[in-house]
Amino acid sequence: MATRCCSFETVAELDGARAGILHTPHGPVPTPAFMPVGTRGAVRGVDSEELRAVGTHMVLSNTYHLWERPGHTRVEALGGLHTLMRWSGPILTDSGGYQVFSLSDRVKISEEGVAFRSTLDGTKRKLTPELAVEIQEALGVDVAMALDECIDKEADAARVAASTARTTRWLLRCEQARRRRDRTALWGIVQGGMFPEQRAAHARELAALDLDGYAIGGLSVGEGHERMLAMVEVATAELPRDRSRYLMGVGQPIDMVEAVLRGVDLFDCVLPSRAGRHGQAYTSEGRFNLRNARFAEDQGELDPGTPGSPAAGWSRAWLRHLVQCDEMLGMRLLTLHNLRFYQHLMAELRAAIVRGDAAALAALKARAGVASWAGRATVAAEGAGG
Repeated sequence: MATRCCSFETVAELDGARAGILHTPHGPVPTPAFMPVGTRGAVRGVDSEELRAVGTHMVLSNTYHLWERPGHTRVEALGGLHTLMRWSGPILTDSGGYQVFSLSDRVKISEEGVAFRSTLDGTKRKLTPELAVEIQEALGVDVAMALDECIDKEADAARVAASTARTTRWLLRCEQARRRRDRTALWGIVQGGMFPEQRAAHARELAALDLDGYAIGGLSVGEGHERMLAMVEVATAELPRDRSRYLMGVGQPIDMVEAVLRGVDLFDCVLPSRAGRHGQAYTSEGRFNLRNARFAEDQGELDPGTPGSPAAGWSRAWLRHLVQCDEMLGMRLLTLHNLRFYQHLMAELRAAIVRGDAAALAALKARAGVASWAGRATVAAEGAGG
């Protein structure tokens, strides 16, 4: 078997959950892990040193947006994405497919790829599997995602079957297009809509291809918590135990904990950074909207249950004042706090799995449920833009 530039090893298992290490060209990532979303090469308002300080090991950027601006050839000429971001750790990029498909009526899908008009200047563009790989390899990232077809959660079985088959064909083309296997891994994406049989079959099909790693896509699109978990469970049951499993775009704390319990290793989502910019904080007491008047005279610390929070020492009342004034400092502090909350949750999950502590896992699940309860409908829709 050829040497892989990225590999995964399991350190410990507890029931369905596992702790591991994702080895990459830019260093190891202890899992479970959460990747903050730096859509255009930056997590909004946060620099790379701050990301590292809150416990981040790996970040995600967006192929589509970096392709449009400043362009992958320019990024490569300027030294690559790691250099420009001043980030020494691993980077994963999505394929750009989700962003392209979200353009809806401006998109034309064919076997060749996806044709559309740019949201920046209206020019005609076409994203193909080969170009998706070219862009990501030029960016110099550790993990590239194969181009997949994204479809509506309510699509019928026949439509899902046709779409999933195309995703596989596009994956094979991505694999053939690779030129920098020693520097950039390629992961496939399990699709199958909301049909368990199709999900399981597609996971088996991709597992047989012996890929560098695997993602589960097409979820967190309004299908609901239980339905999402059912799709995760059937997919992870079929995926190889010695490869990373990445659940794309899922970021509510309770959803992540439940997915970890079902064998998922890696997550990304814009929620912690987007919530912070909207004056909202994830805490061990629930999800706070600091614009609420009840915090106006609250002298308590934001969340004593999150050690190392950059918002420690600032009162809830003063943070509310900053948010109400649209003061940039308030948005930054809440964004950094939320990212720290997520990274601390991942670290605690890992520690509990390594110790074999089922009671601790149950307690973390309960805490994540509390942290998630207040905001499923209070932040803008969960697209790219972290």
